[in-house]
Amino acid sequence: MPTQKLPERLMPLAGAHGLRPYYGDIHNHCDLSYGRGSLHGALQNAARQLDFVSVTGHAYWPDMPVHNPDVAHIVDFHVKGFARLEQLWPGHFDTLSAFHQPGNLTILPGYEMHSNAHGDYTIVLRDLDQHSMPKGDTPSDLRQALNLTYGNRAFAFPHHIGYRKGARGINWDTFEEALSPVVELISMHGCSETSLTDRPFLHSMGPCNGTNTIHHGWNLGHIFGVLGNTDHHSGYPGSYGHGRSVVYAPDNSSDDIWNAIHARHTGALTGDNCHLFATLAGAIAGDIVAPMAQAPMQIEAIGGSFIDYIDIVKNGGLVKRISPAITPNAVSTHSTTLESILVLELGWGARGTFHDWSGNLSLEGGEVLAVETRLRGPEVVSPLEGGAQEHQDSVEQNGNRVVFKIRSQANPNNATSATQAIALRVSLRPGARIFVDLCGQTFEATADRLLTGALSGNLGDIDTPAFRLHPLPKAEDWQWCGTVDAGPLVKGDWVAVRMRQSNLQWAWTSPFFCR
Repeated sequence: MPTQKLPERLMPLAGAHGLRPYYGDIHNHCDLSYGRGSLHGALQNAARQLDFVSVTGHAYWPDMPVHNPDVAHIVDFHVKGFARLEQLWPGHFDTLSAFHQPGNLTILPGYEMHSNAHGDYTIVLRDLDQHSMPKGDTPSDLRQALNLTYGNRAFAFPHHIGYRKGARGINWDTFEEALSPVVELISMHGCSETSLTDRPFLHSMGPCNGTNTIHHGWNLGHIFGVLGNTDHHSGYPGSYGHGRSVVYAPDNSSDDIWNAIHARHTGALTGDNCHLFATLAGAIAGDIVAPMAQAPMQIEAIGGSFIDYIDIVKNGGLVKRISPAITPNAVSTHSTTLESILVLELGWGARGTFHDWSGNLSLEGGEVLAVETRLRGPEVVSPLEGGAQEHQDSVEQNGNRVVFKIRSQANPNNATSATQAIALRVSLRPGARIFVDLCGQTFEATADRLLTGALSGNLGDIDTPAFRLHPLPKAEDWQWCGTVDAGPLVKGDWVAVRMRQSNLQWAWTSPFFCR
């Protein structure tokens, strides 16, 4: 099902600028090259929980270490993957076109360059009639090749930039703003915002390096917005928790999405489809502003769970921290009903197993206003890790009833979640009840019970698949709006907003750049 839009009353600040959030993933992989899962299945998965998508093929690696026998196994699957993409690239446009539905799912073609010296780049094309893959060994060469072939109908952005320079991390010396209006802040590789985050780089490629971070790039004076993407390798764009992009545009069309990205009206998310929007002196986050003695920022935040805090960050330093628990100010409240986020989470069970859930969730004394899927794909990064069985989940809303068939994998360890979830924005009247049918078993809870905390249960004894209904947040717990003074801005400054939720999901805006 397509993502369901926030009503104007929950985003009046963005609405006043004629904008609304659209959610996507423009860096992810399937078996077009050396990923897993079919392109057709990947696009089906994208249509279930995204507004726009680009499915990326691994295309080339100019300085691949072909003469190092220690990494011959890595070279081998890359060479085969690149050749596979060259073979499948012309015909894959027919599949893209079949799924492209302006206003519902916008599709952009894309492919990837690896580079030890300059970092990895994802190339994104504007239209589905762009059938060639211009290449260049450096960002400058790539920009010239793209411009020669497609003019302003192509761009490229660096991703997993936190690896050190020379080991496929970003090289700020060769970074070109004309090529890259945006940079990827978060993916399954980790978070590149700063040296230390709660999503560290854990891949075999190595840890995050401090001078290869988003903040360092901004402090060097570079102007770029931020994206979040999954870099998922199992044909599951938008796989929950690995990264998503939010773009603020008038409509979900190729033109509007493209123009918003180039205007840097973008943000990065880890998983929840949050709305974090800021303006400053009439400008929108991502814009360039003039120096000013005071910088009163208007902020509008709609979370997908309890908002822990909202930070104002200037030049890499924290200047303000807002906690809705201390200074509540909801965007929209109702006197007679509770508008909240109801989350059903499914998974657990014995390690190494999976479970196919079949069931439904319904309300009595309330209304389902919107449905957001928070689904994960199989966790396979390299083809050397083995295959992953392709599986199609389904989630359908019928009034106040949501019917689903979802596969969940057991958590692989005590620190990594593999659970699946469905989040409902609901309106609940006093005495409202929630009913959940799971594989023939019925569970129920009152809204009052969930206001006190989460409710969990198992399908059987210990180590059997389990569920959790998350606690219900009140309006002031998942919404906040207000004006915050970021202090004086002088030439060279940047100021951005980020938000952390109690469910460990994050959102980041692009900065305002003072020039």
